[in-house]
Amino acid sequence: MRLTRHVRERRWPTVAGYALFVALMVAGYYYNITFVQLGLIDLGTRLVGMSETVVSAWMAALALCTLVVAVATGVTMDRRGWSTDLRTKLRLLFGVVLVQFALTVLAPGIRSVPAFGAWIVVASVGLGVGFPVSFSLAVDLVPPPDRGYVAAAITAIAYFAANAIPLSWSVEVFSRVMTVAMVPGIAALAVLISGRVGPIESVLDTLGEQYHEFGRGRFCHPTPVRTRSLAFAVPVALTFGVFFIDSLGFLRIIDTPSLLLTSWQSPALSTRLAIAVAHVVGAVMAGVIYTAFPLRRVFLWTFALFALAHVLYTSDLRLAAAFPSVAQGASPLNPGVYAIAVSFYTTLNFAIWPDLSTPETIGTHSAVGIGVAGWLATFLSTALALYFNAVE
Repeated sequence: MRLTRHVRERRWPTVAGYALFVALMVAGYYYNITFVQLGLIDLGTRLVGMSETVVSAWMAALALCTLVVAVATGVTMDRRGWSTDLRTKLRLLFGVVLVQFALTVLAPGIRSVPAFGAWIVVASVGLGVGFPVSFSLAVDLVPPPDRGYVAAAITAIAYFAANAIPLSWSVEVFSRVMTVAMVPGIAALAVLISGRVGPIESVLDTLGEQYHEFGRGRFCHPTPVRTRSLAFAVPVALTFGVFFIDSLGFLRIIDTPSLLLTSWQSPALSTRLAIAVAHVVGAVMAGVIYTAFPLRRVFLWTFALFALAHVLYTSDLRLAAAFPSVAQGASPLNPGVYAIAVSFYTTLNFAIWPDLSTPETIGTHSAVGIGVAGWLATFLSTALALYFNAVE
């Protein structure tokens, strides 16, 4: 890892950049996989009183609006040079966090469909701006040789916290936890963009010039990857498929009563810790494979693991249906394999878009990559899962 070299050479601003990127991405991802993806379903169905079919339509609208805003933001960043201006990106991120903080506080009080729709629209703006801005920080803060390892660290921390910390999956609980957690982040970002703290300004000056060294991604040698090329379109299509499979499978699993005792909603701390550890193991494996092997190898592992996980789950269900007297319920191996598969694609997702980009294209590429392959796939899959559940 280049990080060890930076530590030996006492390049502390660069080391601080690693920590800043990991902290920002962990916080953002944890917010999205808990409050947004799970909290909104609870809000729409339980508090607002909409049917799952109607909530699924709103979730699809959130995905589409977020995609439009993200692409517009990413293209604007590249054309105006914001993608290479660290301070501008931090200011934009500060604005996004303020919007999300207000939405998080207000969400549990929503009781009408118009208010829910207005929340969705404003949230899509914040999320759409946040994706290209946050991912573009990689060109300033993380050198390409270390992006697989850094992506693994982000994935391991976010999923370990999401699984090991027992939370009720309700919008009220998510809102309270996120509100408390976001206050220190807002304060830290306010200090970073204030321009009044001399040592911090010195660090930002150093980090703001690193894109000359760190900017060109791993897959942009010898020539940059163009947005309209197959080298970019194929990873987008493959990642869309991975996100779609994961979200559809995840929501179907947690809606199946017989699988709950060995899932992320298990009342047993030991089960949740086992899943959390499996996520960490999967992230480390993915980081090493991403760094050491061609991109197609990581995709192959990811799809193979998801295929194995779904075969294991459906085999248990079919066995229970065919032989109810001998079936022992879901195997604890199933969520472990599934967790490893999820960590594989998540690690890949954090590393691939900066590595397919240069400082001049990171805004557009991360917006399209996350907007289409991540956000659109996740919430269209969520909408489809809710529709399947509604029509049995």
